[in-house]
Amino acid sequence: MDSSDKIKRLVRPEIQALSSYHVPDPGTLIKLDAMENPWSWPESLHAKWCTALESVSLNRYPDPGARELQAAMRRAMDVPETAAVILGNGSDELIQMIIQTLAAPGRAVMAPEPTFVMYRQLALVAGMKFAGVPLQDDFSLDAAAMLEAIAVHQPAVIFLAYPNNPTGNLFDAGVIRQILDEAPGLVVVDEAYAPFTAASFMPALPENANLLVLRTVSKMGMAGLRLGLLAGAPDWLEQIDKTRLPYNVGSLNQVTGCFALQHKSVFDMQAGMIRQDRADLYAGLQAMPQLTVYPSEANFILFRVPRGQAPAIHAGLRDAGILIKILDGSAPALADCLRVTVGTAEENSAFLTALGALLQDS
Repeated sequence: MDSSDKIKRLVRPEIQALSSYHVPDPGTLIKLDAMENPWSWPESLHAKWCTALESVSLNRYPDPGARELQAAMRRAMDVPETAAVILGNGSDELIQMIIQTLAAPGRAVMAPEPTFVMYRQLALVAGMKFAGVPLQDDFSLDAAAMLEAIAVHQPAVIFLAYPNNPTGNLFDAGVIRQILDEAPGLVVVDEAYAPFTAASFMPALPENANLLVLRTVSKMGMAGLRLGLLAGAPDWLEQIDKTRLPYNVGSLNQVTGCFALQHKSVFDMQAGMIRQDRADLYAGLQAMPQLTVYPSEANFILFRVPRGQAPAIHAGLRDAGILIKILDGSAPALADCLRVTVGTAEENSAFLTALGALLQDS
């Protein structure tokens, strides 16, 4: 029996049907496809950071609970005192842990769509059903449809990205509270883009036993660390923590995270610059009459190009040295859509110039 026969026999059909999460190689392109902070750490921090790393004993396992880093992230992210926290290798690992904790035959994971693709992917990998509820035409939550889907599917967990990826908008907080009231299981509010908006459900944790809040340091300038935080009721996090692999946050990441959060004001300043540049980029896109541009509370902007032109424009931008994300073809609601990360002012200007030239030629 060759490998293909063994794969067909041994790998679950739902796994065979999935595609791996694809990350393109940017090469030397201006990288505006992955919602990263475009600003490097200031040179003034580098020497101090290297000194901090000298204290790490790489022959020893890391602190399994990452206690010092937990305390630093609690402070930085304003986690209520009554909430417990777990740290993960990025928020992706925490999403996986939540789903693993609740996985059982016949149970469902629910989320509005389009949204972060890993909610669906990880649910299917765990053998759960996934119930996607279409957003409205303006990408807002359809309250009636969400509540009806809750009644029908009785989801074990509902994921709500806040702001939503890839659309960039904040869902109506009142509708989220309705969902919290009606949900038979957990509701996870994924606040990956918290540095770029004032809205948060973190303060609501003490009043909502079924609410969990996800955060990450990736978007604030530490994507290379892969550090995420899950906050919620201690009894729930006690169960979820049982799915965490030992030593999931390495020693270098723990020390680097603690060091970086001692200088959080640097990253807050960078987030403020990104917000301002987002406004300028949004205005530049809106000035192009061929586009439909969607408001964003994140560090990216979704826009729709003339029908059928998304692949050519995406390829043309790449030829011009700029990599953004093509979403056309990923979901019906995202037909003809592209998504651009907010870069530096110079990167944004190069993108707008190249895009304008492509639209003129189309």
